[in-house]
Amino acid sequence: MKSVLIRNARRLDPQAGTDASGDLAFRDGVIVDAASGSFDEVIDGSGLWLMPGIVDLCARTRDPGATQKGTMRSESNAAFAAGITALCLPPDTKPVIDNTAVVIRVNRIAKAAGGAYVYMLGALTKGLEGDALAEISALKSAGCVGVTNGLAPVANALVARRALEYAASLGMTVHVVPLDAALANNGCAHEGAVATRLGLASIPVAAEAVAMRQWISLVEDTGARVHFGRLSSARGVELLAAAKARGLPISADVAAHQLFLTDAALEGFNAMAHVLPPLRSAADREALRDAVGSGLIEAICSDHQPHERDAKTNPLPLTEPGISALETLLPLGLQLVEQGLLSPLTLASRLVRGPAQVLGLPARGLAIGAPADLCLIDPSQEWRLEAAQMNSVGRNTPFIGTRFPGRATRVWRG
Repeated sequence: MKSVLIRNARRLDPQAGTDASGDLAFRDGVIVDAASGSFDEVIDGSGLWLMPGIVDLCARTRDPGATQKGTMRSESNAAFAAGITALCLPPDTKPVIDNTAVVIRVNRIAKAAGGAYVYMLGALTKGLEGDALAEISALKSAGCVGVTNGLAPVANALVARRALEYAASLGMTVHVVPLDAALANNGCAHEGAVATRLGLASIPVAAEAVAMRQWISLVEDTGARVHFGRLSSARGVELLAAAKARGLPISADVAAHQLFLTDAALEGFNAMAHVLPPLRSAADREALRDAVGSGLIEAICSDHQPHERDAKTNPLPLTEPGISALETLLPLGLQLVEQGLLSPLTLASRLVRGPAQVLGLPARGLAIGAPADLCLIDPSQEWRLEAAQMNSVGRNTPFIGTRFPGRATRVWRG
C-alpha cells in the first residue's frame, strides 16, 4: 500500500482535543511516525486542515430495494469523496434489516462497492411494523451497531418499553426519530404561517415533544441508552437539556440542513425543502445551532436521502421527503466555522468524535498507530454546488447553486 507524508497541515484531532500544525504520515493503512523513513508521496499541507474521516450517523444508500434512487456503490463513493469515511444505514431498506440474512447481504454489497465503511442499525421491530420485537440479539451478533424503528411508529408504549429493556440487556443503543405519527398526521410542513399560507398539512412541534417525553420517561424506568436523531425544534432541545441534567443516558444529533434552512424554504412549493422532520421556524433553527455550539447536541449528520427526479416533481404534499446531503455535510459544517458558531476542532468533534461515540465505534484520532482514515480539507477553496457535478445519484437538494467556503481535497480510508 502507498505511504504518504503530509507536511505542515493544521491537525485537528478531536480525540486528543488538539489543534496544532505539524506533519502526519501513514504507511500500510496506519498512522506512523513522520520521521520514520521515506514515503511514496509527500503533500504540502500548508493552509490545509487534516482531521479523521467523517462519521455520518444517518445516510441511506437505497441499496437494496430502491436502486433507482441510488446504489451502495454510487452513494458510498459519493460519501468518501466528500470526506466521509464511515456511514451508518438505517434499517428501512427492502427487505428491512431485521434479520441476520439481510445484514450479511448488505455487508456483501458494501464490501463490493468500496467507498466509505458501512455500519448498520438493525430494526427495532420486525419489518418495522411496530408490533413484535426484532431479534435484537442476533442483529447485534451480526454486527449492527444499534437498533431503531426510524420514522415508523412503535405500536404502543408497552412495546417501546419492552424494546428498551431488551436493548439495555444487550448494551445496545436505541436510536429514535422523535415524531409522533398521530400528531404528524401525514403532514409535510412545520405548523406555522408558511404552511397556512400555502395550504399545506402541517406537523406541530408537539409531534416531536410528545414522542421525546414518552421515550425519556421509558429511559427513566429502564436505564436504556437512547439516541434522539434529527432533532428539529427548540422544545426538543429543552427536553434534551432537562433529560441530560438528570443524568439520563441520552444523546442527540441534528441534520446539517436544519442548522441553515427554515420553513421559509418551502415558499413557491419547493419540494426540495420537503423533509421529515420538517424545517421549522427561525427560532427553532437558532436553538439547534446553540445546542450544537454548546455540545448539548453531540453530532451533526447528513440524513442523506437520494431520490430520482420523479420523486420530487409531484405537488409538494405528494413528493417524497428528503435531501441528497452527503456532499454538503462538510461544506455546511465549514460554513458554521466561517460564521463563528464552531471552531475547526469543535466541528471535527461534531462530525467525527460525537458520531463515533454514539455508534460505539473505536476512537478516531491522529495518534501514531491509529487507522489512516483521514480527510484533508482546503478551507479556502470556494466552490459552487452544481447538480451535474454531484457524485450521488440523487440531485434533490435545495443547496444547488450555493457557494461554499471549503471542501475535502483528499480522503483516505485505511
